[in-house]
Amino acid sequence: MRIRWGLAPVIALLMIAQPMEAQWFSIGLRGSGSVPTGAFADNAVSSTVATINGARSGFGYGLDLGLGIGMVGLYGGFDHIKFDCQILACAAEGKYTLSGVSAGLKLAPFRRSLLSPFIKSGVTFNELQGGYGGTEPHTLTSNRAPGYEVGTGIDVSVLGLLTLTPQVRYVGQQLKVRIPGVTAPPADGQGVNYLSFDLGLTVHTPFGSLRR
Repeated sequence: MRIRWGLAPVIALLMIAQPMEAQWFSIGLRGSGSVPTGAFADNAVSSTVATINGARSGFGYGLDLGLGIGMVGLYGGFDHIKFDCQILACAAEGKYTLSGVSAGLKLAPFRRSLLSPFIKSGVTFNELQGGYGGTEPHTLTSNRAPGYEVGTGIDVSVLGLLTLTPQVRYVGQQLKVRIPGVTAPPADGQGVNYLSFDLGLTVHTPFGSLRR
């Protein structure tokens, strides 16, 4: 798992160096359009070895929570995404369903403006379910393994406390799939990676100040 820890020292220095700012809390809902990448989108299939592939673009929804001081914050999120499946081995319904949670750091250096760009990086804990096997499908399930996400976006202030939040994220993870009657995949799992294009509506509320 390649989680980007390089930003941590920079963010720590910014938290120490910045003026004491108002604290803030946010909660929001978002819709997601997601595009699988790499082996997750590969059309190749094996009837004897468990594989996670053949995924097509999917749609889903999510929830975001945030808590911070000034331009630096912590975030937590939830994702639920359904990907179509385009290979013959998929069940008739042709869906992969991914769900899980995430947490990390969000840096927004221009939070006081109407347009507030940000970057974010965190760890994810997702699992995958689906159908496999055509006319007699098996249930495909995976473990819930840690992965990572990196993203960027912009908060657009609307009527003060509300913000529209378009963002793009890349999610990378290795999941171990289980399919009854099919040989297990390699011990290190398989890549279930995707790009997510999100649009959210967030309530952003300052709740205090550290100024004296």
